[in-house]
Amino acid sequence: MEQDEVDERLAARLAELRAQHGWSLGELADRSGVSRSTLSRAERAEISPTASLLNRLCAVYGRTMSQLLSEVEAEPAQLVRAAEQSVWTDGASGFVRRSVSPPHTGLRGELVEGRLEPGADVAYDRPPVPGIEQHIWVLDGALEITVQGEEHHLQASDCLRFRLWGPTRFRCQGRKAVRYALVVVAR
Repeated sequence: MEQDEVDERLAARLAELRAQHGWSLGELADRSGVSRSTLSRAERAEISPTASLLNRLCAVYGRTMSQLLSEVEAEPAQLVRAAEQSVWTDGASGFVRRSVSPPHTGLRGELVEGRLEPGADVAYDRPPVPGIEQHIWVLDGALEITVQGEEHHLQASDCLRFRLWGPTRFRCQGRKAVRYALVVVAR
């Protein structure tokens, strides 16, 4: 699926979610801390939302980013071939997210591959779902991750696991990109 097509389907889903809750752009802006103009542009696919923006909206709507992104795709199959895995890019931060094993009704876990280019820095002010369980396994490179104020330096093959209640920050400060697997387990 092309990035423009993903952005258009995502924009439509964001507008649909707001309408389902009966919120105006102003009410959603108040709840999410995102400006009305940015929300409006995201809902009209005039901008490609950043990871941080999507995280804020996911927190308001009570879903993970993977759940939101899976809602703009067709019904997930049991077998997800590499060529069929959804890839989303945050051009502003240098973050690339591949939904390796997307969420599926009746299953609690999902597997995501993350890639950060050298110098990339992605911060989330809150979890999409408070208390969500995450496991981060570094496949290549080095990842600096701050979870609720505690900084961790991970190298290839290191794994960090936690329940997420507060802010997080992912940084690639090395000379090469970092690639990691993220396992998300819904409660």
